[in-house]
Amino acid sequence: MHSIARFHDERAPEIDALSTSRPGNDARDHTESNSALLVLDNRTLDRECLAQCLVSHGAGMQVLAFGSIDEWRKDKDLHPPIAAVLLNIGAQKIADSSNAAEISARVREFHPIPVVILSDSDELAQVLKALECGARGYIPSSIGFDVCVQAVSLARAGGIFVPASSVLTMRKATVAAGNAPRPMAGMFTQRQEQVIQALRRGKSNKIIAYELNLRESTVKVHIRNIMKKLKATNRTEVAYKLNDAFPVELGTMELAADPST
Repeated sequence: MHSIARFHDERAPEIDALSTSRPGNDARDHTESNSALLVLDNRTLDRECLAQCLVSHGAGMQVLAFGSIDEWRKDKDLHPPIAAVLLNIGAQKIADSSNAAEISARVREFHPIPVVILSDSDELAQVLKALECGARGYIPSSIGFDVCVQAVSLARAGGIFVPASSVLTMRKATVAAGNAPRPMAGMFTQRQEQVIQALRRGKSNKIIAYELNLRESTVKVHIRNIMKKLKATNRTEVAYKLNDAFPVELGTMELAADPST
């Protein structure tokens, strides 16, 4: 015999468990009260505590806690429409094929309803794998319930939540490896980016050639290709267009005119 827990936000009106009609042109608060967050966790105590805490921290909708997707399917007609799914995988590794398949299956089944993963780990590899499976968020158990509620709300609004700790880890790893992010990678080659950085410092073709260990004629070819990609006719126009396209990454460009270009 399986255990089912239903939890309500006491600030919202009581929900009739037999009502399955979706809200039409009702007000937003009525829409919220007639939708539910589905919590899936095979550990009874964990899921019931999680559901209670989500409600007390302002989930704004009914929280349904089930031990498995099969348990929910048996009684789904007795509950309001699902607005989001919170799948608690605990200490399980998403890299395991069975777990990845489970997440992907839930994403496909509930699409376009967002599926958010709750995990004991904030490892970057876990986060990326979850997103690869189609999850719309990844919540480590180290964060507070308020953030958890906001993460679910973000997923419902069309966003994707990832923990800041994982993003910072990725940033540190990138810098440590000497592979700084290349904001212009989709438009220019790495060598062209080097030429652009020299151009923005006002360096002439001869200086650029010397610093990059290139022939001056090669530098001219790079500059012509850069101008062609930007549809620019001179260095000044290159500066304006690059500042518009990459204002944060490049800052203000100061290009010196070089009659040899």
